[in-house]
Amino acid sequence: MTTTSTTNDTTVAARSTPRFLNKIALITGGASGIGKATAELLASEGACVVIADRCCEEGNALATRLSRERRKALFVETDITSPASVESMVARTMSEYGRIDCAVNNAGVSETSIDLVDASSEQWERLISINLRGVWLSMQHEISAMLPAGRGAIVNVSSRTGLVGKPRLAIYTASKHGVLGLTRSAAIDYAPCGIRINAVCPGLVQTPFVESKFGERLPELARTMNPLGRIGEPKEVAECIAWLCSDAASFVVGVSLPVDGGAVA
Repeated sequence: MTTTSTTNDTTVAARSTPRFLNKIALITGGASGIGKATAELLASEGACVVIADRCCEEGNALATRLSRERRKALFVETDITSPASVESMVARTMSEYGRIDCAVNNAGVSETSIDLVDASSEQWERLISINLRGVWLSMQHEISAMLPAGRGAIVNVSSRTGLVGKPRLAIYTASKHGVLGLTRSAAIDYAPCGIRINAVCPGLVQTPFVESKFGERLPELARTMNPLGRIGEPKEVAECIAWLCSDAASFVVGVSLPVDGGAVA
């Protein structure tokens, strides 16, 4: 009986240990939406979170609030379209904490629906620069920082549109498909180095951006977009990101995980 009790107590204690205790987590686009929910979740589970975003007011406010809640958080102003800014983001993280255990490349933008033939080169450059090139730049520096330690986890945030075609959103769709190509190839290259790279593909999620984009159409879209008949919550995507970053997903490499209420299915 004593042995059983000790074993059970140990199991309970192990389960109650925060998944990310003293881990260093870097999150791009971490000031709002899915990135913010991810920063909050990882911080609540013991991580030191680095919130990288170009929105200084929101990023500083989040880092300040988390710190007041006795979480460990740092805001770093970052423009992921700038190689120098991305390099500085990772350098600052390494200077403060000495390593990066997990990175979430979440920063991205969408586009107004437009026919392919009417799209401008400026629209192409903007979307590809942020959604695809920004992920590539971030991964370059994050992986370089992880290689000496021989371990790490990276989660790239693509989209449901990264898995299917979508009418009148050709450039956005191309950028999000590209993120999955980067994810899969890099996953193969760096798994032998102990770095796991995966992606999540969120569907319609209740973020400020989605609310402003769809406005009064949102309730109807929420009812018809997927089999669950509702819109997703940022924390639901954050939970999937956290799992992919955690040791529980230690044998998961190169996946593109839909988090979309069954829309792709």
